[in-house]
Amino acid sequence: MRTTTKIEELDIYVWEGKADIVDRVARCMASFDVEVIRADDIAISPERTALRPSLAIISVSVIDSGALILRDWQAAHGIPVVWVGAAPREHDPATYPSEYSHILPLDFTCAELRGMVMKLVLQMRAHSAKTHESDAMIANSECMQALLHEVDTFADCDTSVLVHGETGVGKERIAQLLHEKHSRYGQGPFVAVNCGAIPDGLFESLFFGHSKGSFTGAVVAHKGYFEQADGGTLFLDEIGDLPLYQQVKLLRVLEDSAVTRIGSATPVKLDFRLVAATNKLLPQLVKDGTFRADLYYRLAVIELKIPSLEERGAVDKIAIFKAFIAQIVGAERLAALSDLPYWLADAVADTYFPGNVRELRNLAERIGVTVRQIGAWDAARLQRLLALARTTQPVPAESVAEVLVDRSKWDMAERNRVLAALDANGWRRQDTALYLGISRKVLWEKMRKYQIFDEEPETRESE
Repeated sequence: MRTTTKIEELDIYVWEGKADIVDRVARCMASFDVEVIRADDIAISPERTALRPSLAIISVSVIDSGALILRDWQAAHGIPVVWVGAAPREHDPATYPSEYSHILPLDFTCAELRGMVMKLVLQMRAHSAKTHESDAMIANSECMQALLHEVDTFADCDTSVLVHGETGVGKERIAQLLHEKHSRYGQGPFVAVNCGAIPDGLFESLFFGHSKGSFTGAVVAHKGYFEQADGGTLFLDEIGDLPLYQQVKLLRVLEDSAVTRIGSATPVKLDFRLVAATNKLLPQLVKDGTFRADLYYRLAVIELKIPSLEERGAVDKIAIFKAFIAQIVGAERLAALSDLPYWLADAVADTYFPGNVRELRNLAERIGVTVRQIGAWDAARLQRLLALARTTQPVPAESVAEVLVDRSKWDMAERNRVLAALDANGWRRQDTALYLGISRKVLWEKMRKYQIFDEEPETRESE
């Protein structure tokens, strides 16, 4: 009887060494949406394993060859490891150090393998859910409240969304909010892809998928990112890093709403919402010839700008820092301590974080771990940690001004694009909306945002 346990969208990398286990793993996992990859002869980058849930199955014969050390491997790739070996763990502590906690015998059964894989999948899901739950959006500042209002306004639209923001501001979190608040696509999967981490030569396989036997090592069929996102949201982070030749292929899928796997001649119809994000000014990249104008117009139906941590100000900095500290120290231990010291809150407020929320979280983690271990706000220790993170001067006013200037440049470029489209279509809104590939309502929203006025009366559809 086939198992009913559901395992979805998982890569299993197998280092078999002298053991013949790749084909066995593939046969055991054939009934699941799992890709089994023979990894002995390929270089696996941390970026690739970060693209999709992954785990490794490694024969202990790989250790004998000196090809792999677990601590180094896990540090580089950060995914769970299952060891396969003939000798029981307790018989050979030199081969199985204490950190080798997931072990299968060399003659493992399919039931044993599936049970181990499911155990690790559940652990990964629990960790992901905990991270997601603790990553609630803090928005005390006016600019963040305005952004979340925009998210609420456009979340239930089926059209593409382009999210702008500096590195570390939380572009993926905004994309997740857009996904969760959508009545239809929110019930489907959320597939996040970092376009800047796509390994050379793997774009087609990763995005389009492949059929079984389409190339050496393709022991099972594989759904690409487009198919994985069917019925849900595809989030393409760092879209500005996508090379031109890949932009063409992405645009074709968006226009046809279909994808054809490598090794197949049958197109698969798709229905997903696209949310893209970038820390670059795409209009400038279009002008420079490094980003396709037609793809930009297709992505930028609705555009959202996430403010930097400096724009959000001290009120959000301190609130986010407190939330991270509470998460790291733990509610019970934190309750036994006095409130966050004023000098620490002031220091965080005065510190410039070029990496935005991500960098603030790193500082909170270092401080939180220290406080958790010693059980006190040790000023001398914590000030040394702050000294490593803080600049010698408060944020110069001109630095904030530069951020605002960059934002103004982007707004001006978008305003000019809408004006040019209106002029080209005699200021007829319906024709202009078709020209830009957006709805009449979205055009009106853009005109209102950029204070573009004409004599055409507002209609009820714009309300």
